[in-house]
Amino acid sequence: MKQAQVCIVGGGCVGLTLALGLAKADISVVVLDGAPTQALPTNEYGLRVSALSIASQTLLEQLNVWPEIIAQRACAYTHMDVRDADSFGKIAFNNEQLELEHLGHIVENDIIRFALIKELEQQSSATLMFDTQYQQIHQSESDVFITLKSGEPIIAKLLVAADGANSAIRKQFNMALSFKDYDHHALVATVKTKEQHANTARQVFLPTGPLAFLPLSDANTHSIVWSTSPNHCDELLAMDDTAFNKAVMAAIDGQCGLCEVQSARAAFPLKMRYAQQWVSGKVVLIGDAAHTIHPLAGLGMNLGLKDAAYLIELLTSDSKEFASTRTLRDYERTRKLDAQKHIAMMQGLKELFEGANPVKKLIRGVGLSLVDNLGPIKHLFAKEAIGK
Repeated sequence: MKQAQVCIVGGGCVGLTLALGLAKADISVVVLDGAPTQALPTNEYGLRVSALSIASQTLLEQLNVWPEIIAQRACAYTHMDVRDADSFGKIAFNNEQLELEHLGHIVENDIIRFALIKELEQQSSATLMFDTQYQQIHQSESDVFITLKSGEPIIAKLLVAADGANSAIRKQFNMALSFKDYDHHALVATVKTKEQHANTARQVFLPTGPLAFLPLSDANTHSIVWSTSPNHCDELLAMDDTAFNKAVMAAIDGQCGLCEVQSARAAFPLKMRYAQQWVSGKVVLIGDAAHTIHPLAGLGMNLGLKDAAYLIELLTSDSKEFASTRTLRDYERTRKLDAQKHIAMMQGLKELFEGANPVKKLIRGVGLSLVDNLGPIKHLFAKEAIGK
């Protein structure tokens, strides 16, 4: 039998960040994940990347994983260029305007996970159990009982569900979910361009959805995230490399010159999920188990890390009862409000930039131009974009 103050189900970046923050505060934690541990990163770029905000970087620095991330592979971006393909609208800003060293970093999710696991393996308060699945979960007023498929029991004071967008724990404890299909699929790939990216994160809003060009550590290589209709996504996946390269270059309006895809292409459906209830007794949702959002602003990972940071802060400052009802309700209330705000903002942006309606095109063009030319508003927009 294993006993721990916290059991986390889900060994992704958010669950591991929470585990590390707790373990460094001498709170005993067990992480369960059905997938294998993260392999050493290879020379090939991973298809899933995140635009880590300065706030996320600070958290990872505090947990002593940032040096390993930088040692493996990360690309600081210093410029952002956002434009509407169907109007004259454009907004651009850079780190110097905001008096910052950079605006954020593009990092492969596998590298973040590798760095977190490496640091967690040094913590005496943490137990990592990969290739491990649970069979049953029950809770009493003060404890949660987890039975593994091997039959081994685990007893914890708190169970954190970090088991992703289709969280089985959320379903088991009947935590109500708001759901909306964005009617978009996100196609991801790695592309090389003739022109260097100049540490610029680019995004162009097309009538079918946004295309992001995110700079990677090689000066001519980008990770692309193309959010588009399911039918168009299928067409892009079916193209040979030559046709796909032409489609990408046309969509980005040739900003970086000739494009050459370097990887396989993958796609996944985009859905908004928002749990109406984040706490059930001693069971708590975090990250994608609590909320998923459109990737057009690169907020998903950062929102999950903010969940982890706030829960670490609350649990490590409990002076009396560990994981008290008051503490868990504070977490739920605070993080729900932030998630609601960003979900609403992304939905508004998606609807505004979608389609070729002439009125929308005019609003987009005028709006982006005004923001780009009004210093104080532009700074507010920029700081929101980088998580400040």
